[in-house]
Amino acid sequence: MKLDATKMQDWQIAEAAEETMIPISQLAAQMGLQEDELIPMGRKLAKVDYRKACARLAKVPSAKYIDVTAITPTPLGEGKTTTAVGLIEGLGKLNKRVVGAIRQPSGGPTFNIKGSAAGGGLAQCIPLTPFSIRLTGDIDCITNAHNLCMVALSSRMQHERNYDDARLAQSDLKRLDIDPDTVQMKWAMDFCAQALRNIRIGQGGKMDGFEMDSGFQITVSSEVMAILAVARDLKDMRERIARIVVAYDKKGNEVTAADLEVDGAMTAWMVDAINPNLLQTIEGQPVFVHAGPFANIAIGQSSIIADMIGTKLGDYHVTESGFGADIGFEKFWNLKSRMSGIEPDAIVVVATIRALKMHGGGPTVKPGIPLAEEYTTENLALVEKGCENLIAHIETVKKSGVTPVVCVNGFYTDTKDEIALVRRIAEENGAMAAVSQHWLKGGEGAIELAEAVVDACEQPNDFKFLYELETPLRERIELIAKEVYGADGVTYSDEALEKAKALEADPVSKTLGTCMVKTHLSLSHDPDLKNRPKGWHLPIADILVYKGAGFIVPVAGTIKLMPGTASNPAFRRIDVDVETGKVQGLF
Repeated sequence: MKLDATKMQDWQIAEAAEETMIPISQLAAQMGLQEDELIPMGRKLAKVDYRKACARLAKVPSAKYIDVTAITPTPLGEGKTTTAVGLIEGLGKLNKRVVGAIRQPSGGPTFNIKGSAAGGGLAQCIPLTPFSIRLTGDIDCITNAHNLCMVALSSRMQHERNYDDARLAQSDLKRLDIDPDTVQMKWAMDFCAQALRNIRIGQGGKMDGFEMDSGFQITVSSEVMAILAVARDLKDMRERIARIVVAYDKKGNEVTAADLEVDGAMTAWMVDAINPNLLQTIEGQPVFVHAGPFANIAIGQSSIIADMIGTKLGDYHVTESGFGADIGFEKFWNLKSRMSGIEPDAIVVVATIRALKMHGGGPTVKPGIPLAEEYTTENLALVEKGCENLIAHIETVKKSGVTPVVCVNGFYTDTKDEIALVRRIAEENGAMAAVSQHWLKGGEGAIELAEAVVDACEQPNDFKFLYELETPLRERIELIAKEVYGADGVTYSDEALEKAKALEADPVSKTLGTCMVKTHLSLSHDPDLKNRPKGWHLPIADILVYKGAGFIVPVAGTIKLMPGTASNPAFRRIDVDVETGKVQGLF
Protein backbone atom coordinates (compact mmCIF):
# COMPACT_ATOMS: atom_id res chain seq x y z
CA MET A 1 0.00 0.00 0.00
CA LYS A 2 1.28 3.47 -0.90
CA LEU A 3 1.47 5.62 2.21
CA ASP A 4 -0.25 9.00 1.78
CA ALA A 5 -0.19 11.39 4.73
CA THR A 6 -2.85 13.59 3.11
CA LYS A 7 -5.42 10.78 2.93
CA MET A 8 -4.56 8.50 5.83
CA GLN A 9 -4.61 9.03 9.58
CA ASP A 10 -1.45 8.36 11.56
CA TRP A 11 -2.68 5.01 12.88
CA GLN A 12 -3.60 3.90 9.35
CA ILE A 13 -0.12 4.82 8.06
CA ALA A 14 1.48 2.96 10.96
CA GLU A 15 -0.73 -0.09 10.45
CA ALA A 16 0.14 -0.24 6.76
CA ALA A 17 3.86 0.27 7.41
CA GLU A 18 3.91 -2.51 10.01
CA GLU A 19 3.02 -5.03 7.31
CA THR A 20 6.48 -4.63 5.76
CA MET A 21 8.57 -3.60 8.76
CA ILE A 22 11.94 -5.24 9.33
CA PRO A 23 11.85 -8.14 11.83
CA ILE A 24 13.44 -6.91 15.03
CA SER A 25 16.23 -9.53 15.02
CA GLN A 26 17.20 -8.50 11.49
CA LEU A 27 17.13 -4.80 12.42
CA ALA A 28 19.38 -5.48 15.40
CA ALA A 29 21.87 -7.38 13.27
CA GLN A 30 21.91 -4.60 10.66
CA MET A 31 22.71 -1.97 13.30
CA GLY A 32 25.56 -4.04 14.73
CA LEU A 33 24.03 -5.63 17.83
CA GLN A 34 25.00 -9.20 18.61
CA GLU A 35 22.42 -11.93 19.07
CA ASP A 36 23.01 -12.31 22.81
CA GLU A 37 22.56 -8.53 23.30
CA LEU A 38 18.96 -8.66 22.06
CA ILE A 39 16.02 -9.51 24.30
CA PRO A 40 13.16 -10.12 21.80
CA MET A 41 9.66 -9.08 22.82
CA GLY A 42 7.95 -10.61 19.78
CA ARG A 43 8.73 -9.98 16.09
CA LYS A 44 8.36 -6.22 16.17
CA LEU A 45 10.19 -4.91 19.23
CA ALA A 46 12.82 -5.88 21.73
CA LYS A 47 14.89 -4.75 24.63
CA VAL A 48 18.67 -4.49 24.44
CA ASP A 49 20.81 -5.92 27.22
CA TYR A 50 22.58 -2.69 28.17
CA ARG A 51 25.21 -4.47 30.25
CA LYS A 52 26.46 -6.66 27.41
CA ALA A 53 26.14 -3.97 24.74
CA CYS A 54 27.90 -1.26 26.74
CA ALA A 55 30.74 -3.57 27.73
CA ARG A 56 31.41 -4.67 24.15
CA LEU A 57 31.07 -1.21 22.59
CA ALA A 58 32.97 0.79 25.22
CA LYS A 59 36.01 1.48 23.03
CA VAL A 60 34.13 2.00 19.74
CA PRO A 61 34.39 5.60 18.41
CA SER A 62 31.31 7.71 19.10
CA ALA A 63 28.84 8.92 16.49
CA LYS A 64 27.98 12.52 15.79
CA TYR A 65 25.40 13.46 18.42
CA ILE A 66 22.38 15.64 17.58
CA ASP A 67 19.65 16.95 19.87
CA VAL A 68 16.29 18.15 18.54
CA THR A 69 14.59 20.96 20.44
CA ALA A 70 12.11 23.70 19.46
CA ILE A 71 10.83 27.22 19.88
CA THR A 72 8.11 27.89 22.47
CA PRO A 73 5.23 25.77 21.16
CA THR A 74 1.54 26.38 20.74
CA PRO A 75 -0.70 24.09 22.82
CA LEU A 76 -0.89 21.89 19.70
CA GLY A 77 2.85 21.15 19.67
CA GLU A 78 5.12 21.90 16.70
CA GLY A 79 6.12 18.39 15.63
CA LYS A 80 9.41 18.02 17.47
CA THR A 81 9.28 14.22 17.71
CA THR A 82 8.00 14.09 14.13
CA THR A 83 11.03 16.17 13.12
CA ALA A 84 13.43 13.96 15.09
CA VAL A 85 12.05 10.87 13.36
CA GLY A 86 12.03 12.69 9.99
CA LEU A 87 15.68 13.66 10.49
CA ILE A 88 16.56 10.03 11.24
CA GLU A 89 14.80 9.02 8.02
CA GLY A 90 16.48 11.86 6.08
CA LEU A 91 19.93 10.80 7.25
CA GLY A 92 19.00 7.30 6.12
CA LYS A 93 18.24 8.68 2.66
CA LEU A 94 21.79 10.08 2.64
CA ASN A 95 23.03 6.53 3.31
CA LYS A 96 24.23 7.46 6.79
CA ARG A 97 24.28 4.86 9.54
CA VAL A 98 21.87 6.50 11.98
CA VAL A 99 20.30 5.57 15.31
CA GLY A 100 17.60 7.48 17.18
CA ALA A 101 16.58 7.78 20.84
CA ILE A 102 13.24 9.25 21.88
CA ARG A 103 11.08 9.19 24.98
CA GLN A 104 8.30 6.73 25.71
CA PRO A 105 4.94 8.52 25.63
CA SER A 106 2.91 8.88 28.79
CA GLY A 107 -0.58 7.41 28.94
CA GLY A 108 -1.79 10.80 30.14
CA PRO A 109 -1.25 12.72 26.88
CA THR A 110 -1.88 9.64 24.71
CA PHE A 111 -5.46 9.36 25.94
CA ASN A 112 -5.95 13.09 26.44
CA ILE A 113 -5.01 15.89 23.99
CA LYS A 114 -1.42 15.64 22.79
CA GLY A 115 -1.41 12.11 21.39
CA SER A 116 1.13 9.32 21.49
CA ALA A 117 4.38 11.18 20.59
CA ALA A 118 5.32 8.58 17.97
CA GLY A 119 5.76 11.29 15.35
CA GLY A 120 3.24 11.73 12.57
CA GLY A 121 2.48 11.32 8.90
CA LEU A 122 5.38 9.57 7.15
CA ALA A 123 7.78 10.31 10.01
CA GLN A 124 6.67 7.84 12.66
CA CYS A 125 8.13 5.30 15.05
CA ILE A 126 6.47 1.89 14.80
CA PRO A 127 4.82 -0.36 15.87
CA LEU A 128 2.45 2.40 16.95
CA THR A 129 0.13 0.54 19.33
CA PRO A 130 2.78 -0.92 21.68
CA PHE A 131 4.78 2.31 21.41
CA SER A 132 1.71 4.22 22.65
CA ILE A 133 0.22 1.68 25.05
CA ARG A 134 2.25 -0.53 27.41
CA LEU A 135 5.39 -0.95 25.25
CA THR A 136 7.43 -3.44 27.32
CA GLY A 137 6.03 -2.35 30.67
CA ASP A 138 8.63 0.24 31.76
CA ILE A 139 6.06 2.81 32.91
CA ASP A 140 4.14 0.13 34.81
CA CYS A 141 7.39 -0.83 36.56
CA ILE A 142 8.02 2.80 37.49
CA THR A 143 4.45 3.20 38.76
CA ASN A 144 4.80 0.09 40.92
CA ALA A 145 8.25 0.98 42.24
CA HIS A 146 7.03 4.48 43.12
CA ASN A 147 3.84 3.26 44.79
CA LEU A 148 5.70 0.56 46.69
CA CYS A 149 7.68 3.39 48.28
CA MET A 150 4.41 5.09 49.26
CA VAL A 151 3.15 1.80 50.71
CA ALA A 152 6.34 1.55 52.77
CA LEU A 153 5.93 5.13 53.99
CA SER A 154 2.24 5.06 54.86
CA SER A 155 2.33 1.63 56.51
CA ARG A 156 5.41 2.60 58.54
CA MET A 157 3.62 5.71 59.80
CA GLN A 158 0.62 3.59 60.80
CA HIS A 159 2.71 1.07 62.70
CA GLU A 160 4.74 3.75 64.48
CA ARG A 161 1.50 5.36 65.61
CA ASN A 162 -0.03 2.06 66.77
CA TYR A 163 3.06 0.43 68.35
CA ASP A 164 5.10 1.43 71.35
CA ASP A 165 8.89 1.26 71.15
CA ALA A 166 9.03 -2.27 72.54
CA ARG A 167 6.62 -3.65 69.95
CA LEU A 168 8.42 -1.77 67.19
CA ALA A 169 11.66 -3.40 68.32
CA GLN A 170 9.97 -6.83 68.20
CA SER A 171 9.11 -6.05 64.57
CA ASP A 172 12.79 -5.23 63.95
CA LEU A 173 11.93 -1.58 63.25
CA LYS A 174 13.31 1.63 64.61
CA ARG A 175 11.11 4.67 65.04
CA LEU A 176 11.57 7.13 62.17
CA ASP A 177 9.12 9.65 63.65
CA ILE A 178 8.00 10.89 60.22
CA ASP A 179 6.32 14.29 60.03
CA PRO A 180 3.16 13.78 57.91
CA ASP A 181 3.28 17.43 56.79
CA THR A 182 6.65 16.89 55.09
CA VAL A 183 5.88 13.95 52.81
CA GLN A 184 7.58 14.74 49.48
CA MET A 185 5.85 12.18 47.24
CA LYS A 186 2.33 11.39 46.11
CA TRP A 187 0.92 8.20 44.66
CA ALA A 188 1.58 7.65 40.94
CA MET A 189 -0.75 6.99 38.02
CA ASP A 190 0.02 7.47 34.33
CA PHE A 191 -3.20 9.25 33.40
CA CYS A 192 -4.32 12.86 33.60
CA ALA A 193 -6.60 12.66 36.64
CA GLN A 194 -7.20 16.06 38.18
CA ALA A 195 -9.75 14.61 40.62
CA LEU A 196 -6.89 12.78 42.38
CA ARG A 197 -4.55 15.73 42.84
CA ASN A 198 -5.62 16.15 46.47
CA ILE A 199 -7.06 13.30 48.50
CA ARG A 200 -7.33 12.14 52.11
CA ILE A 201 -6.01 8.65 52.86
CA GLY A 202 -6.15 6.34 55.88
CA GLN A 203 -9.75 7.09 56.80
CA GLY A 204 -11.73 4.52 58.76
CA GLY A 205 -9.82 3.44 61.84
CA LYS A 206 -6.36 2.77 63.16
CA MET A 207 -6.13 -0.48 61.19
CA ASP A 208 -6.92 1.36 57.95
CA GLY A 209 -3.66 3.25 57.68
CA PHE A 210 -2.34 6.62 58.77
CA GLU A 211 -4.84 9.37 58.04
CA MET A 212 -3.28 12.30 56.22
CA ASP A 213 -3.55 14.49 53.15
CA SER A 214 -2.09 12.95 50.02
CA GLY A 215 -2.72 12.84 46.28
CA PHE A 216 -1.53 11.51 42.94
CA GLN A 217 1.11 12.66 40.49
CA ILE A 218 1.48 11.46 36.91
CA THR A 219 4.01 8.63 36.68
CA VAL A 220 6.30 10.47 34.27
CA SER A 221 6.86 13.13 36.95
CA SER A 222 8.12 10.49 39.42
CA GLU A 223 11.69 10.71 40.61
CA VAL A 224 11.95 7.03 39.70
CA MET A 225 11.34 8.00 36.07
CA ALA A 226 14.01 10.70 36.30
CA ILE A 227 16.41 8.13 37.74
CA LEU A 228 15.72 5.80 34.79
CA ALA A 229 16.62 8.68 32.47
CA VAL A 230 19.97 9.50 34.13
CA ALA A 231 21.23 6.19 35.56
CA ARG A 232 24.33 4.78 33.86
CA ASP A 233 23.92 1.19 35.09
CA LEU A 234 21.97 -0.90 37.59
CA LYS A 235 24.38 -0.18 40.44
CA ASP A 236 23.98 3.55 39.84
CA MET A 237 20.20 3.15 39.69
CA ARG A 238 20.17 1.16 42.96
CA GLU A 239 22.21 3.84 44.74
CA ARG A 240 20.03 6.66 43.37
CA ILE A 241 16.78 4.97 44.44
CA ALA A 242 18.22 4.56 47.94
CA ARG A 243 18.81 8.33 48.13
CA ILE A 244 15.24 9.37 47.27
CA VAL A 245 14.02 11.72 50.01
CA VAL A 246 10.50 10.51 50.79
CA ALA A 247 9.77 12.74 53.81
CA TYR A 248 11.39 14.41 56.83
CA ASP A 249 11.20 13.46 60.48
CA LYS A 250 9.93 15.81 63.17
CA LYS A 251 13.46 17.12 63.73
CA GLY A 252 13.88 18.00 60.07
CA ASN A 253 16.11 15.07 59.11
CA GLU A 254 15.68 13.32 55.77
CA VAL A 255 13.78 10.04 55.58
CA THR A 256 14.95 8.19 52.47
CA ALA A 257 13.86 5.08 50.61
CA ALA A 258 16.86 3.38 52.23
CA ASP A 259 15.59 4.39 55.70
CA LEU A 260 12.28 2.73 54.83
CA GLU A 261 14.23 -0.33 53.65
CA VAL A 262 12.27 -0.34 50.40
CA ASP A 263 15.06 0.70 48.02
CA GLY A 264 16.07 -2.86 47.13
CA ALA A 265 12.51 -3.90 46.39
CA MET A 266 11.94 -0.77 44.30
CA THR A 267 15.04 -1.60 42.27
CA ALA A 268 13.72 -5.13 41.78
CA TRP A 269 10.80 -3.63 39.86
CA MET A 270 13.29 -1.80 37.60
CA VAL A 271 15.71 -4.62 36.67
CA ASP A 272 14.15 -5.15 33.23
CA ALA A 273 13.11 -1.52 32.72
CA ILE A 274 16.73 -0.35 32.70
CA ASN A 275 17.25 -2.08 29.33
CA PRO A 276 16.27 0.28 26.47
CA ASN A 277 13.51 -0.66 24.02
CA LEU A 278 14.33 -1.04 20.32
CA LEU A 279 11.79 0.01 17.68
CA GLN A 280 12.12 1.49 14.18
CA THR A 281 10.95 4.27 11.90
CA ILE A 282 8.51 3.42 9.12
CA GLU A 283 11.56 3.57 6.80
CA GLY A 284 13.47 1.00 8.84
CA GLN A 285 16.00 2.99 10.88
CA PRO A 286 16.55 1.82 14.50
CA VAL A 287 15.13 3.94 17.33
CA PHE A 288 15.60 3.42 21.05
CA VAL A 289 12.55 4.36 23.13
CA HIS A 290 13.49 4.68 26.77
CA ALA A 291 12.32 6.85 29.69
CA GLY A 292 9.64 9.49 29.34
CA PRO A 293 9.77 12.36 31.84
CA PHE A 294 7.99 15.64 31.04
CA ALA A 295 10.35 18.57 30.51
CA ASN A 296 8.21 21.17 32.26
CA ILE A 297 8.07 19.15 35.51
CA ALA A 298 11.10 16.86 35.14
CA ILE A 299 14.28 16.41 33.07
CA GLY A 300 12.45 15.74 29.79
CA GLN A 301 15.06 13.48 28.15
CA SER A 302 15.31 9.92 26.89
CA SER A 303 17.80 7.80 28.78
CA ILE A 304 21.54 8.22 29.04
CA ILE A 305 21.85 4.44 28.59
CA ALA A 306 20.09 4.65 25.19
CA ASP A 307 22.56 7.35 24.13
CA MET A 308 25.52 5.36 25.46
CA ILE A 309 24.55 2.50 23.14
CA GLY A 310 23.23 4.56 20.22
CA THR A 311 26.34 6.69 19.88
CA LYS A 312 28.40 3.50 19.43
CA LEU A 313 26.25 1.89 16.73
CA GLY A 314 26.01 4.52 14.01
CA ASP A 315 27.64 7.48 12.33
CA TYR A 316 24.89 9.79 13.64
CA HIS A 317 22.78 9.53 16.78
CA VAL A 318 19.64 11.69 17.02
CA THR A 319 17.81 12.37 20.27
CA GLU A 320 15.25 14.96 21.38
CA SER A 321 14.49 17.13 24.39
CA GLY A 322 11.03 17.97 25.65
CA PHE A 323 9.30 21.24 24.72
CA GLY A 324 11.29 24.37 23.81
CA ALA A 325 14.99 25.11 24.08
CA ASP A 326 14.36 27.13 27.27
CA ILE A 327 13.22 23.94 29.03
CA GLY A 328 14.22 20.72 27.28
CA PHE A 329 17.45 21.85 25.69
CA GLU A 330 18.57 23.75 28.79
CA LYS A 331 18.25 20.49 30.75
CA PHE A 332 19.91 18.48 27.98
CA TRP A 333 22.75 21.01 28.02
CA ASN A 334 23.32 21.45 31.75
CA LEU A 335 22.03 18.17 33.19
CA LYS A 336 22.00 15.28 30.72
CA SER A 337 25.23 16.13 28.91
CA ARG A 338 26.97 16.78 32.22
CA MET A 339 25.81 13.43 33.62
CA SER A 340 26.45 11.40 30.46
CA GLY A 341 29.72 13.03 29.42
CA ILE A 342 28.47 12.96 25.80
CA GLU A 343 28.73 16.35 24.09
CA PRO A 344 26.44 17.31 21.18
CA ASP A 345 27.72 18.16 17.70
CA ALA A 346 24.59 19.98 16.47
CA ILE A 347 21.26 21.20 17.84
CA VAL A 348 18.09 21.36 15.73
CA VAL A 349 15.54 24.05 16.70
CA VAL A 350 12.11 23.19 15.28
CA ALA A 351 9.85 26.10 14.31
CA THR A 352 6.51 26.29 12.56
CA ILE A 353 5.01 29.26 10.78
CA ARG A 354 1.91 28.66 12.90
CA ALA A 355 3.78 29.07 16.19
CA LEU A 356 5.68 32.13 14.94
CA LYS A 357 2.40 33.79 13.97
CA MET A 358 0.98 33.07 17.43
CA HIS A 359 4.02 34.66 19.06
CA GLY A 360 3.70 37.58 16.67
CA GLY A 361 0.29 38.42 18.08
CA GLY A 362 -1.99 36.00 16.23
CA PRO A 363 -5.28 34.80 17.72
CA THR A 364 -5.33 32.25 20.53
CA VAL A 365 -4.52 28.68 19.48
CA LYS A 366 -6.45 26.00 21.35
CA PRO A 367 -6.80 22.24 20.84
CA GLY A 368 -10.13 21.26 19.31
CA ILE A 369 -10.83 24.75 17.92
CA PRO A 370 -10.28 25.50 14.19
CA LEU A 371 -7.32 27.77 13.45
CA ALA A 372 -8.10 31.41 12.70
CA GLU A 373 -7.61 32.70 9.15
CA GLU A 374 -4.31 34.36 10.11
CA TYR A 375 -2.77 30.89 10.40
CA THR A 376 -3.85 29.64 6.99
CA THR A 377 -3.11 32.71 4.86
CA GLU A 378 0.11 34.62 4.33
CA ASN A 379 0.93 37.17 7.03
CA LEU A 380 4.57 38.25 6.96
CA ALA A 381 4.14 40.83 9.70
CA LEU A 382 3.03 38.23 12.26
CA VAL A 383 5.83 35.87 11.24
CA GLU A 384 8.51 38.55 11.51
CA LYS A 385 7.32 39.73 14.92
CA GLY A 386 7.09 36.14 16.18
CA CYS A 387 10.66 35.45 15.13
CA GLU A 388 11.73 37.28 18.29
CA ASN A 389 10.89 34.01 20.06
CA LEU A 390 12.96 32.02 17.56
CA ILE A 391 15.93 34.37 18.03
CA ALA A 392 15.78 33.85 21.80
CA HIS A 393 16.10 30.08 21.34
CA ILE A 394 18.90 30.45 18.79
CA GLU A 395 20.80 32.59 21.28
CA THR A 396 20.28 29.98 24.01
CA VAL A 397 21.75 27.23 21.85
CA LYS A 398 24.68 29.42 20.80
CA LYS A 399 25.54 30.01 24.48
CA SER A 400 26.25 26.28 24.75
CA GLY A 401 28.88 26.65 22.03
CA VAL A 402 27.07 24.34 19.58
CA THR A 403 25.85 25.16 16.07
CA PRO A 404 22.03 25.61 15.88
CA VAL A 405 20.10 24.42 12.83
CA VAL A 406 16.63 25.97 12.51
CA CYS A 407 14.20 23.52 10.94
CA VAL A 408 11.02 25.01 9.52
CA ASN A 409 8.60 22.10 9.94
CA GLY A 410 6.59 22.70 6.80
CA PHE A 411 2.78 22.85 6.66
CA TYR A 412 0.89 23.02 3.35
CA THR A 413 -0.44 26.48 4.34
CA ASP A 414 3.07 27.97 4.59
CA THR A 415 4.02 30.32 1.76
CA LYS A 416 7.40 30.68 0.06
CA ASP A 417 7.79 34.25 1.32
CA GLU A 418 7.00 33.24 4.93
CA ILE A 419 9.57 30.45 4.80
CA ALA A 420 12.16 32.70 3.15
CA LEU A 421 11.64 35.28 5.91
CA VAL A 422 12.27 32.74 8.67
CA ARG A 423 15.32 31.38 6.87
CA ARG A 424 16.79 34.89 6.50
CA ILE A 425 16.20 35.82 10.15
CA ALA A 426 17.66 32.52 11.37
CA GLU A 427 20.81 32.93 9.29
CA GLU A 428 21.22 36.60 10.27
CA ASN A 429 21.23 35.47 13.90
CA GLY A 430 23.94 32.86 13.51
CA ALA A 431 21.97 29.69 12.78
CA MET A 432 21.87 27.41 9.79
CA ALA A 433 18.38 26.90 8.35
CA ALA A 434 16.46 24.22 6.44
CA VAL A 435 12.90 23.46 5.46
CA SER A 436 11.60 19.94 6.00
CA GLN A 437 8.49 18.15 4.73
CA HIS A 438 9.03 14.90 6.58
CA TRP A 439 5.37 14.62 7.67
CA LEU A 440 4.29 14.63 4.02
CA LYS A 441 7.22 12.90 2.34
CA GLY A 442 9.16 11.04 5.05
CA GLY A 443 12.93 10.87 4.64
CA GLU A 444 12.76 12.22 1.11
CA GLY A 445 11.18 15.40 2.49
CA ALA A 446 13.89 15.72 5.18
CA ILE A 447 16.96 15.58 2.92
CA GLU A 448 17.59 19.34 3.11
CA LEU A 449 17.41 19.17 6.91
CA ALA A 450 19.67 16.10 7.02
CA GLU A 451 22.26 17.79 4.80
CA ALA A 452 22.23 20.89 7.02
CA VAL A 453 22.71 18.75 10.13
CA VAL A 454 25.62 16.88 8.52
CA ASP A 455 27.23 20.24 7.72
CA ALA A 456 26.57 21.54 11.25
CA CYS A 457 28.23 18.47 12.76
CA GLU A 458 31.42 19.39 10.91
CA GLN A 459 31.45 22.94 12.25
CA PRO A 460 33.85 23.69 15.12
CA ASN A 461 32.11 24.09 18.44
CA ASP A 462 33.15 24.98 21.94
CA PHE A 463 30.66 23.15 24.16
CA LYS A 464 30.45 24.57 27.66
CA PHE A 465 27.93 24.51 30.50
CA LEU A 466 26.00 27.58 31.59
CA TYR A 467 27.14 27.05 35.19
CA GLU A 468 29.49 24.83 37.16
CA LEU A 469 28.20 22.76 40.06
CA GLU A 470 30.23 24.89 42.46
CA THR A 471 28.06 27.90 41.54
CA PRO A 472 25.73 28.74 44.48
CA LEU A 473 22.11 27.73 43.89
CA ARG A 474 20.61 31.22 43.66
CA GLU A 475 23.31 32.28 41.21
CA ARG A 476 22.50 29.26 39.03
CA ILE A 477 18.79 30.07 39.07
CA GLU A 478 19.50 33.68 38.16
CA LEU A 479 21.78 32.62 35.29
CA ILE A 480 19.06 30.38 33.85
CA ALA A 481 16.38 33.03 34.38
CA LYS A 482 18.37 35.83 32.73
CA GLU A 483 20.43 34.01 30.10
CA VAL A 484 17.80 31.49 28.95
CA TYR A 485 14.37 32.87 29.85
CA GLY A 486 15.18 36.56 29.44
CA ALA A 487 14.04 37.61 32.92
CA ASP A 488 15.28 40.77 34.63
CA GLY A 489 15.79 38.87 37.87
CA VAL A 490 14.36 36.33 40.33
CA THR A 491 12.03 36.64 43.29
CA TYR A 492 11.45 34.04 46.02
CA SER A 493 8.61 33.13 48.31
CA ASP A 494 9.61 33.07 51.97
CA GLU A 495 9.57 29.26 51.95
CA ALA A 496 11.66 29.02 48.78
CA LEU A 497 14.21 31.54 50.07
CA GLU A 498 14.61 29.64 53.33
CA LYS A 499 15.16 26.40 51.42
CA ALA A 500 17.64 28.04 49.03
CA LYS A 501 19.76 29.33 51.91
CA ALA A 502 19.72 25.93 53.62
CA LEU A 503 20.75 24.17 50.42
CA GLU A 504 23.57 26.62 49.79
CA ALA A 505 24.91 25.82 53.25
CA ASP A 506 24.81 22.06 52.51
CA PRO A 507 27.96 20.80 50.72
CA VAL A 508 25.86 18.05 49.09
CA SER A 509 24.07 20.69 47.01
CA LYS A 510 27.29 21.23 45.04
CA THR A 511 26.93 17.70 43.63
CA LEU A 512 23.37 18.30 42.40
CA GLY A 513 22.23 19.84 39.13
CA THR A 514 19.42 22.38 38.80
CA CYS A 515 16.22 21.10 37.16
CA MET A 516 13.79 23.99 36.68
CA VAL A 517 10.02 23.52 36.78
CA LYS A 518 8.29 26.03 34.52
CA THR A 519 5.50 26.29 31.97
CA HIS A 520 6.45 25.22 28.44
CA LEU A 521 4.01 27.69 26.85
CA SER A 522 6.09 30.80 27.47
CA LEU A 523 9.71 31.82 27.93
CA SER A 524 8.45 33.20 31.25
CA HIS A 525 6.58 31.50 34.09
CA ASP A 526 3.25 32.84 32.76
CA PRO A 527 1.77 30.78 29.87
CA ASP A 528 -0.12 33.85 28.63
CA LEU A 529 3.08 35.83 27.95
CA LYS A 530 4.01 34.94 24.37
CA ASN A 531 6.91 35.78 22.05
CA ARG A 532 9.89 37.23 24.00
CA PRO A 533 8.54 38.87 27.17
CA LYS A 534 10.41 41.88 28.57
CA GLY A 535 10.47 43.51 32.00
CA TRP A 536 9.57 40.59 34.25
CA HIS A 537 11.00 38.60 37.16
CA LEU A 538 10.91 34.84 37.61
CA PRO A 539 8.99 33.94 40.81
CA ILE A 540 10.30 30.86 42.60
CA ALA A 541 7.44 29.51 44.70
CA ASP A 542 9.16 26.42 46.10
CA ILE A 543 12.33 24.34 45.86
CA LEU A 544 12.21 20.55 45.85
CA VAL A 545 15.16 18.19 46.22
CA TYR A 546 15.46 15.01 44.13
CA LYS A 547 18.64 13.64 45.67
CA GLY A 548 18.19 10.29 43.97
CA ALA A 549 18.04 11.77 40.49
CA GLY A 550 20.68 14.32 41.48
CA PHE A 551 18.59 17.48 41.08
CA ILE A 552 17.60 20.56 42.99
CA VAL A 553 14.19 21.50 41.58
CA PRO A 554 13.16 25.18 41.74
CA VAL A 555 9.46 25.57 40.98
CA ALA A 556 8.52 28.72 39.03
CA GLY A 557 4.90 29.82 39.05
CA THR A 558 2.16 27.26 39.53
CA ILE A 559 2.86 23.85 38.01
CA LYS A 560 0.86 20.74 38.88
CA LEU A 561 2.46 17.29 38.88
CA MET A 562 -0.89 15.79 37.86
CA PRO A 563 -2.31 17.23 34.60
CA GLY A 564 -6.02 17.31 33.93
CA THR A 565 -8.08 15.56 31.26
CA ALA A 566 -9.74 17.92 28.78
CA SER A 567 -13.38 17.94 27.74
CA ASN A 568 -12.66 16.34 24.34
CA PRO A 569 -9.91 13.79 25.06
CA ALA A 570 -8.36 11.40 22.55
CA PHE A 571 -9.80 8.34 24.27
CA ARG A 572 -13.18 9.20 22.76
CA ARG A 573 -11.76 8.28 19.34
CA ILE A 574 -9.65 5.23 20.27
CA ASP A 575 -11.22 1.82 19.72
CA VAL A 576 -10.42 -1.76 18.77
CA ASP A 577 -11.36 -3.77 15.69
CA VAL A 578 -12.85 -6.76 17.47
CA GLU A 579 -12.26 -9.03 14.46
CA THR A 580 -8.51 -8.37 14.26
CA GLY A 581 -7.72 -6.98 17.71
CA LYS A 582 -6.00 -3.97 16.13
CA VAL A 583 -6.19 -0.63 17.94
CA GLN A 584 -7.55 2.26 15.90
CA GLY A 585 -7.61 6.02 16.40
CA LEU A 586 -4.16 6.58 17.95
CA PHE A 587 -2.36 9.70 16.78
